[in-house]
Amino acid sequence: VQRQQMSNRTFITQFLLLAFADTRELQLLHFWLFLGIYLAALLGNGLIITAIACDHHLHTPMYFFLLNLSLLDLGSISTTVPKSMTNSLWGTRDVSYTGCAAQAFLFVFFISAEYSLLTVMAYDRYVAICNPLHYRTLLGSRACVHTAAAAWGSGFLYAFMHTANTFLLPLCQGNALDQFFCEIPQILKLSCSETYLREVGLIVFSAFVVFGCFVFIVLSYVQIFRAVLRIPFQQGRHKAFSTCLPHLAMVSLFLITVMFAYLKLPSVSSPSLDLVAAVLYSVVPPAVNPLIY
Repeated sequence: VQRQQMSNRTFITQFLLLAFADTRELQLLHFWLFLGIYLAALLGNGLIITAIACDHHLHTPMYFFLLNLSLLDLGSISTTVPKSMTNSLWGTRDVSYTGCAAQAFLFVFFISAEYSLLTVMAYDRYVAICNPLHYRTLLGSRACVHTAAAAWGSGFLYAFMHTANTFLLPLCQGNALDQFFCEIPQILKLSCSETYLREVGLIVFSAFVVFGCFVFIVLSYVQIFRAVLRIPFQQGRHKAFSTCLPHLAMVSLFLITVMFAYLKLPSVSSPSLDLVAAVLYSVVPPAVNPLIY
């Protein structure tokens, strides 16, 4: 553990991330597996971004939000996977204090902005199906830019508050994290001060916001499905469902994996289970989202 003594206070200069494996063969297996997933995410999301940017027929609100979603997916998976691949390839575990803070900030930023954007996309589908005559009025180009900017901005503000609260805490429980990337709940475990309750309070507040967005998404889809079932023609119902089900599948994948990671009982928690849960919500969705769409 590298530390510096300054004014009778101990500062951690690096963290040790959780290794996927101890043997060289398994480390290389992890490297190639993550490389394949990462390249698939880059290719899939890159193709979506290119197609939407180049085809003027796709310059609609739904595809504009999908382009933003692909950008967020690329950002989130690029924040965690390359560092983990590098550590496995070179047999290291360390990450600098600054690098850890940057990784924690960027990951929370991309994940929270993505959830905000998924909420906006639910509203987009609601207006398109339940109020089609007002669609262009409610979701014109300016409104789309403003709502997307609000999603990115809320993610930035949320990440800044979480990261600042976490990394201002004194840490005295060592520097080893039980995760393959710098995750804020794992860093809080290293705190030796009761001021961590302030960060826990922020997490509780965030849980209420997340739940509010979830209720909004559910209510939107209740109205959507009621409207779709009133469509007299099967072809019309099929077209409406085909535009909604990918988004609903993506929301479900995102929420199920995050809830599994953060809301599981302490009695069933273990480093291995936490590792699997983290992979499910940080690595799998960015790679699977392009396949869903």
